[in-house]
Amino acid sequence: MRSSSRGQSRPGCLILPFALAARAFTPSRPGRVTDGTTEAIQVLRTAVGIAATMWLLYAYPLRQSAADFATDQAEQVFISAGVLLIAAPVALGIFVAAARPPARSVYIRRLAGPAKGFLALFTSVLVLWGLLQDSAGARMAQQLGMWQIAFLPLALGAVLFAVPYGLTAVVLCVHYVFRAADVHEVLPALLSPVLVWALFAFQMADSAPVNAPATVRALFLFAPPVSVSALSIWELRCLRRRFGITVRTALRGGTGGP
Repeated sequence: MRSSSRGQSRPGCLILPFALAARAFTPSRPGRVTDGTTEAIQVLRTAVGIAATMWLLYAYPLRQSAADFATDQAEQVFISAGVLLIAAPVALGIFVAAARPPARSVYIRRLAGPAKGFLALFTSVLVLWGLLQDSAGARMAQQLGMWQIAFLPLALGAVLFAVPYGLTAVVLCVHYVFRAADVHEVLPALLSPVLVWALFAFQMADSAPVNAPATVRALFLFAPPVSVSALSIWELRCLRRRFGITVRTALRGGTGGP
């Protein structure tokens, strides 16, 4: 019995950063309206995008090393998170300010969800920067003298926790648009096109990662923002037809779930 309990605790520790990141960045407002069809189409779009990218890498040679390509893809995710850090607060502020007073107070209370996401991401990035920037953690340990024996394991544990947590947080905050659905169901559909077209602008400035024909490069460049925008329109349409939720009703006091 003892060996069984120990075996179960190890995977729990390993998935803890991912579980905490999911809890911090997944919308959790009670009564939030969700549409299973829209979510299924979004998952399908992501799967098709991944499959198309794998085919592109298989069919055409890379202009850079695989490590550099992976780094560029990671940078795009971080750029997306950075765009959200700027766009999401502005959009949420405009939405709350434009709402009528009875609904405005409800939306202000619901800002706690996105605020937790911002705080969680900022904290994880701050921890990583403080421990890894120019070996700051190692220099701090040297200044502690004999206490570095206790500091180094704690610092290593913090890094091992913050790295998977931070990477998961960045991916989830982009996927869930910083929990904007906790404020109102229409907000993710409004913010997602802003995010992908901003990322499109960054990609326009970079050279293509593969030696593919111009038509193929253009297809892979325009497909993500166009498909996300189309899905956002579809989501808004489904909210209107199935649940009677529109941007206009949201601003007039249709606050969605409780």
